[in-house]
Amino acid sequence: MLETSARLLRLLSLLQVRRDWPGANLANRLGVDVRTVRRDVDKLRSLGYPVESAPGVAGGYRLGAGAEMPPLLLDDDEAVAVAVGLGTAAGGTVSGIEESSVRALAKLLHVMPSRLRHRVDALASATVTLASNGPVVDAAALTAIAGACRAHERLRFDYRAYDGSESQRDAEPHRLVHTGVRWYLVAWDTARADWRNFRVDRMSLRPPAGPRFAPRRPPEVDIRDYLSWEVALGQYRYQARFTVRAPAHVVAQQVKPTAGLVEPLDEHSCTLRAGSHSLSGLAVYVSVLGFDFTVHEPPELVEHVRLMSDRLRAAASSPEDAAPSPG
Repeated sequence: MLETSARLLRLLSLLQVRRDWPGANLANRLGVDVRTVRRDVDKLRSLGYPVESAPGVAGGYRLGAGAEMPPLLLDDDEAVAVAVGLGTAAGGTVSGIEESSVRALAKLLHVMPSRLRHRVDALASATVTLASNGPVVDAAALTAIAGACRAHERLRFDYRAYDGSESQRDAEPHRLVHTGVRWYLVAWDTARADWRNFRVDRMSLRPPAGPRFAPRRPPEVDIRDYLSWEVALGQYRYQARFTVRAPAHVVAQQVKPTAGLVEPLDEHSCTLRAGSHSLSGLAVYVSVLGFDFTVHEPPELVEHVRLMSDRLRAAASSPEDAAPSPG
């Protein structure tokens, strides 16, 4: 009986991992014959699991959607990962899920074996989470946007820009991207006929979602690279290029993907691209990284750095050098 129960759990776990399973493949994975798989599937159905089957050579089994969520089967590492994720979500950047995350975490800990609870407790007791200063987005808005991305439905929303101006937008949503602090939507702006990125915390959705649309070719193969470029440079008045005399992997440790883009030149130097509305901000930002650098563009920044260096050199002069000679 114990062997049969373990096999049923293994069968259910396999059905949850992949959408379709040919009966022969399940039999091989479980080490039984096809008829045993068929009997085990019948037992799962009797327990309330909606296992669907298709006859014939190309047939097989899949776990259908039921009226209630079936119990999730997690191995040790997966269970700990889910527990840690729920704990993080309870104090994260998405509003409206804190209480739900705490309830889900309590349920998960209740059914965890003691060896796993000890691992989760040890991690929690040794970890201190700093409060996020970033904007918080509404969980319902994220869900609605994600649903529109999946269903290829246009979104209508009010948008508040960086300068405080407000506008109404109609867009074809492509992907949500989370930078760790902020949520962005990458979408095709129908009025501007171009790709745009929108901060979700500045969006106010206008339900219902609009008509369906045919997906467009995305602006980049890797949407993360595209958003990194747009957030780090594209939205700013000044877009700067520096040569930094340090290895790219060393510089990248100090430059967030949303603050600048680092590209290696050789083993000892790299290119840094960054953007800002302030020339002084760019000059100070690259200076405090702590590496020697050369600024290439824009020309206004080259001149601004030259003037700043003269000013700083004068500020660092000794009092004797600055004092007027006696008359």
